[in-house]
Amino acid sequence: MSRSHFPLIRRALVTLAGVAVVLGTGACGDAAAPTTTGSRKPVDARLPTHDQLQQALTQARNSNNGGLNLDMWGAVVDRNGLVVAVVFTGDAPGDQWPGSRVIAAQKANTANDFSLTSLALSTANLYAATQPGGSLFGLQESNPVDPDVAYGGNPKDNGTVHDFMVGKRIGGINVFGGGVALYANDGTLLGGLGVSGDMSCADHNIAWKVRFLLGLDHVPAGVSPAPAFDNIVYDLTGVGADQVSASGFGHPTCTAGTTAVSLALPTDFPIGH
Repeated sequence: MSRSHFPLIRRALVTLAGVAVVLGTGACGDAAAPTTTGSRKPVDARLPTHDQLQQALTQARNSNNGGLNLDMWGAVVDRNGLVVAVVFTGDAPGDQWPGSRVIAAQKANTANDFSLTSLALSTANLYAATQPGGSLFGLQESNPVDPDVAYGGNPKDNGTVHDFMVGKRIGGINVFGGGVALYANDGTLLGGLGVSGDMSCADHNIAWKVRFLLGLDHVPAGVSPAPAFDNIVYDLTGVGADQVSASGFGHPTCTAGTTAVSLALPTDFPIGH
């Protein structure tokens, strides 16, 4: 897919989101008003619907991300950690790694849990700090996945609007690429997005593009130098346990292709503020 198509896709998705907001608002016309769908608990109407997330994930997955070119899972949680949507890009749940469904939700939860209105941290930014000797070592054990939420319900519903995780708190911490926080154009931190199914570096690239397409990339600041903000940082040196990150927020490289795409993200898909 040509990069020139992304602005058009993004505008279409943002327009769809706007329609969803209008339909979801009450008499007061509050664009941020919570909505309730079926058994789902209230979520911010500016977050994507299942169809919007699936469309954005499919478009991002079909572009060059430097990885293995595999189908993906995607998940969104709101600021309270409630799962809003779970989607996949293949024709059936088994077309992408089954284990990546829960990993995507973990990543969404992590990006939401450790981002603030003033500072965004992607899951990729947490890798170095959570290694032995790092300033956040042990963080990955701090908020375990709820197995009843992760594996409950009918597996045939996985990735559909009836996915058992939707409307529930999944929990979980993941400390490699693929999770980013979601920010509205007024700076409101709405929740987190997670994608999984390829190399972790490619997952990050896809998550960044999905957020761009959804128009929820108004990131205020981050640990990567501006204008990268919460982009993946490739500054690890050394081997194995002796690796050191100059910034303290580094992530291992995957392939030359994924690195090239990652470094170009702030230019090709710039932060939307």
